[in-house]
Amino acid sequence: MYQFYMDGVLLPVTPSALTLKAVNQNKTVTLVNEGQINILKLPGLSKISFSALLPNHPYPFAQYESGFRDAHYYMDKLELLKTKCQPFVFDVIRTDDTGRLLMDSTSMQVSLEVYELNEDADRYGTDVMAKIELLRYREYGTKTITFKKAESATTATVTEKRETTTAPKTGDYTVKQGDNLWDIARVKLGNGARQTEIYALNKDVIEAAAKKYGRASSSNGWWIYPGTVLRLPS
Repeated sequence: MYQFYMDGVLLPVTPSALTLKAVNQNKTVTLVNEGQINILKLPGLSKISFSALLPNHPYPFAQYESGFRDAHYYMDKLELLKTKCQPFVFDVIRTDDTGRLLMDSTSMQVSLEVYELNEDADRYGTDVMAKIELLRYREYGTKTITFKKAESATTATVTEKRETTTAPKTGDYTVKQGDNLWDIARVKLGNGARQTEIYALNKDVIEAAAKKYGRASSSNGWWIYPGTVLRLPS
């Protein structure tokens, strides 16, 4: 079973297809007497696209975590995600009939770039089809340069306002809005795959937070909530 979440809201009908496009920024140049070469650069932002049916009737195949909501509820949510100009978390959870994860779930911060609503009575009846395009969001920061005038020379000090290393950092970590265990493990421990260690060390805390927010389970740590204090493995 697949479940698609946008900013914590479960789409009632799971899209039948998902496209995730990794974009590179490599540059091909031609050198005199050498021919073409390819200059490799860091990849660009991934693009995600899919189409989702927004039903106006409580179909038996649809999923609702808080009771039936019609298409207008999800249309309003899309408009809010577009106009508030803030990144949000996009999750795809893949499980079998027993609840076991089939493969790594997709969890990333994204922005809503384009959404298109299509009403077609012949194809969808009274329902609405939404075509959605997302772009992965990458945090960034600025640098502050402070000049200090000395007797013999002028020096400049650069102050970083964000972390620029993936070297391991241990201790406690307080969950912020938009966090997920993969990103926490990548930044704090230097390896996103160590998310399972964080979950194992904090299982009781994570599951207690999930129950506090009305969920029976945190889906093995895919749902973490702001304010939760996690212990980090050494």
